[in-house]
Amino acid sequence: MGALKLGIIGCGVMGTRHLATAVALDGVEPFAAADLIPERVEEARRQFGVARTYSSGARLVRDPDVEAVVLAFPTAGRPRLALAAFRAGKHVLTEKPVAMNAGQVRRMIAARGRLVGAVLSCRQRFTPHALAAADFLASGALGTLRLLRMRSVDAAGPQPEKLRPSWRLRTAENGGGILMNWGCYDLDYLLGLTGWALKPRTVLAQTWPIPPQLASHVAPDSDAETHYAALIRFDGGAAMTLERGEYMPAQADHAWQIVGTRGSLSLRLLPGKNKQVVFDETTTAHGVTPRVIWQGDEEWGTAANAPMADFVEAVRTGRTPRTPLERALIVQQITDAIYRSAAKGKAVRIE
Repeated sequence: MGALKLGIIGCGVMGTRHLATAVALDGVEPFAAADLIPERVEEARRQFGVARTYSSGARLVRDPDVEAVVLAFPTAGRPRLALAAFRAGKHVLTEKPVAMNAGQVRRMIAARGRLVGAVLSCRQRFTPHALAAADFLASGALGTLRLLRMRSVDAAGPQPEKLRPSWRLRTAENGGGILMNWGCYDLDYLLGLTGWALKPRTVLAQTWPIPPQLASHVAPDSDAETHYAALIRFDGGAAMTLERGEYMPAQADHAWQIVGTRGSLSLRLLPGKNKQVVFDETTTAHGVTPRVIWQGDEEWGTAANAPMADFVEAVRTGRTPRTPLERALIVQQITDAIYRSAAKGKAVRIE
């Protein structure tokens, strides 16, 4: 079996990283690239040796020799090209978030058929600490799950010399702000570590824009949230609290915790040095006793490269990828509900 001929659509920061990953992996060939900016595809040809370049993703997906595509451009345009790729018989690996709304994800699922559709929101579940935590949680050591808790906020820095890309905080291009950019990672991580066993039912949430005194830190046409908080209730009584913020008028704080009846697990999402996963075991005799179940250093390369390797293996073997479209739909349903609750000012249900 020859190398999987891969087409990368979007040759910006993320697309370039996918090209580099494809070059490094066995069993995959970075065969084609497309971008609206000619200089980017020429650089892809020069740096990564892609055989064919296109000025649009629509032209690339019509190439009969391309077997699979990676969608690495802003959210608004990805569902349309995912549908076109599936109709052309190509497997799809898409950047996160998967789509602008759950309806688009359902259409992607319907169009996929027997092809593979995978989403890159799973990146952080390939790291060693996440694999160890997932195995530990699967053992039932926490007892009945009660609360999954995440708070990750970053303090505002000084006035930046260069603003970040405007699409990050433009609803029309990205579907929203920090919830779309990071919420999919947080939800995929926590729901994935717990085996996707939790079924969301009710969401109460609030979103906020950037504080007025920091408006010059982002692009002038930014209209999406930089801070959100949500409470999600699942069937059976378990709950999740989420809070994400950037450009915050507060000190940085990052914590992830999973609480059960017999103890809790504390961990950190992103790779880094001297990381630990700590189990706070709770007994009648001793109360809470902390125990480190994993410790070590993690490199960013694992989170960057492993999802594409997983995708290629899923294509070649027919197995399910780490985050297929069905699981991405759960993440998107929660995301939609957070925005809906914030807009309505009350709790909403996920049917």
